[in-house]
Amino acid sequence: QVQLVESGGGLVQPGGSLRLSCAASGSLFSSYSMGWFRQAPGKEREFVAGISSWSGGSTYYTDSVEGRFTISRDNAKNTVYLQMNSLKPEDTAVYYCAASAVDGTRTVNLYGPWGQGTQVTVSS
Repeated sequence: QVQLVESGGGLVQPGGSLRLSCAASGSLFSSYSMGWFRQAPGKEREFVAGISSWSGGSTYYTDSVEGRFTISRDNAKNTVYLQMNSLKPEDTAVYYCAASAVDGTRTVNLYGPWGQGTQVTVSS
């Protein structure tokens, strides 16, 4: 089973950028679709972005990040990325990556395993 470790979070001013990374262990990484989720204090975990398995030819986003965030994967490095531009205070949350056997899904319960999360704070 794949194990996931996120990195790249931090404090950034509104309008700034961050790139999150999620490193996976295991030889089956490319066979999983991958997703990024986030959870703000007092709120449920929500889908942010997903990328299909193998070549990652299909990407999908929640409406609030469309055009600002970009998900990508490098199967040679067993890593998935989330490039976040034009960050807003409402993007503040703990960001998690997760793997799924189902391409194209945004459903939290269809993802697992999960990483430990990385904090992103957008504030002036």
